[in-house]
Amino acid sequence: MNLNKIFIVGNLTQKPEARSLPSGKPVASFGVATNRFFTNRNQEKKQETEFHNVVLFGRLAEIASQYLNKGSLVLIEGRVKTRNWQDSSGVRHYRTEIIAERMQLGPRTGSQPPSRAPEVPKAQKISTEDIPIIEEDSDSPAKEEKPKDQKNPKENPSQDEKEIDVKDIPF
Repeated sequence: MNLNKIFIVGNLTQKPEARSLPSGKPVASFGVATNRFFTNRNQEKKQETEFHNVVLFGRLAEIASQYLNKGSLVLIEGRVKTRNWQDSSGVRHYRTEIIAERMQLGPRTGSQPPSRAPEVPKAQKISTEDIPIIEEDSDSPAKEEKPKDQKNPKENPSQDEKEIDVKDIPF
């Protein structure tokens, strides 16, 4: 069994270059830089940068062209492919690329403030007085307690009714 799978997380080195195949299918390509931090034998902290060529097709190419810019953080999942060609002077060229199959955009950069959770209107807020407190006691069956000032007119259990034990519930 063979496997050709790659995951990279890095920053774009340039804005995606968008174009179309003769068939009309969109294509985008860009470079991604990935950094590796390590400590050498002399206990000095070092940084090593690797550059990758990424190619996207179809809808991924359109999304990349629309949303990505130089410096954007991106996660690419794809496969490695090496192309080769011969130029007009007879020199053979090789280019190793990542053919993207999935892409995840990083956080947006810019002057936009981070989005906040929508505020719940006061009418939809739940009062803690409406929520019963249920405690499970290991020795006795579950009992429902309510604050002293809360009364529920619907709840007048007769003495014939039996309390439900949590252990009797089938789930």
